[in-house]
Amino acid sequence: MDLQIQGLGNEQLAPGYRQVLVPWAVQGGLNPPVITSAKGAYFQDQHGQSYLDLTSGYVAVSLGHGHPKVVKAIQAQAERLCWTASSYFNDVRAEYAELLQTISPWPEGLRVHFACGGGEANDDAIKIARLVTRRTKVLTAYRSYHGSTLGSSALTGVDRWRDPIPAPAGFAKFVAPNPYRSPFHTEDPQVEAARALDHLRMVLSHEGAQNVAAILMEPVTGSSGVVLYPDGYLEGVRQLCDEHGILLVFDEIMTGFGRCAAPFAAQRVGVAPDMISFAKGASASYTPLGGVLVRERVARHFDTHLFDVGHTHAGHVLAVAGGLAALKVYLEEGLFERARQVEQWLDHGLRQLQERHPVIGDVRGLGAHFGIELVKDRASKEPLVQWHHPDGSAPMRTLYTELLKRGVHAYGRYNVMIVAPPLTIERHELDVGLQALDEALAVVESRL
Repeated sequence: MDLQIQGLGNEQLAPGYRQVLVPWAVQGGLNPPVITSAKGAYFQDQHGQSYLDLTSGYVAVSLGHGHPKVVKAIQAQAERLCWTASSYFNDVRAEYAELLQTISPWPEGLRVHFACGGGEANDDAIKIARLVTRRTKVLTAYRSYHGSTLGSSALTGVDRWRDPIPAPAGFAKFVAPNPYRSPFHTEDPQVEAARALDHLRMVLSHEGAQNVAAILMEPVTGSSGVVLYPDGYLEGVRQLCDEHGILLVFDEIMTGFGRCAAPFAAQRVGVAPDMISFAKGASASYTPLGGVLVRERVARHFDTHLFDVGHTHAGHVLAVAGGLAALKVYLEEGLFERARQVEQWLDHGLRQLQERHPVIGDVRGLGAHFGIELVKDRASKEPLVQWHHPDGSAPMRTLYTELLKRGVHAYGRYNVMIVAPPLTIERHELDVGLQALDEALAVVESRL
């Protein structure tokens, strides 16, 4: 995740900490804070130091930490029933599925398949698409992230995976548009969309559209750069899928549950897919919950065919109870709508920072999901660190460490920092984060 924080001191940790493998990190020399508690937009370490959670963890804790209604619901469910086989019906699963229907982009209805996290959900979406279409290939975009399982890492279109494990067969990539860094040699968004769709048609012709089960993509990219596609592009992808009998799957693991100021980004961008993979914000990460929403016209295939997808913890009742309680809070507190207000705060505050700091090349985002792209030179758009840099970036490490010194947690990927606070954040709390970012950027610029 390019956190790359070596810690703020040199204290000796108990042996147990060293026995835990930290994801996405070289283990030697790690000394991050030991987190012991959290409340609202802040979490605390073992010394009582508070940190503003400017990116909702990994764009996951959308309700902030410790929301009492969700905590109480999990406690109550733990006392009643934690687990039952997924082959049995359960009242909590049924209530959650019914409530999910009310926020879905499909008026004809949906069915829900449960998983434990985002990578697993994307794996299952692939399998569902192949079972329905009886086709093998799946297309995803370069500059995308879909998870760390073997299947979801094969879907992923960035060079995060440097291990020697070959990707499974059946996956192909295409180039998606990027208005700030056009791979199609234009600064006109309409031309960008048109050329990107022509490129996708070419890929389909070479792969054989009749062999493609699904196109899976993020409607707004997450850790691969927070890229917003130009108008008309996703509509064109939808049309291509309809022309060739291909299922369109939106990976909404980051963008779902209000992150883009709508229940799902699908509604914000105005394009309805055939499936939506979800996790993270579904339970605000209070419980490990993910899954796939399948629109009814696709799901009814399994009324007469085996649904050959499942896991021991699919629909884990305690996890689903966390999701049900979180969704009720989103709706009761109007947080999908409130994210529009957070969007205004972020857009205004980050553009003010852009005016003061030449290192900020671009500011972009929707709802409470923004990214700032850092550059060496605005005119040339030369990245502060190359996207494919194998060893990360000293300037970006400096940025995150300086933020941490000022009591702010954030993360990003290569030269893009994500700014995605909880939907519940207050304006004065966000101002604290933006002030810290202002100071940290000044440090970065002074060292360039």
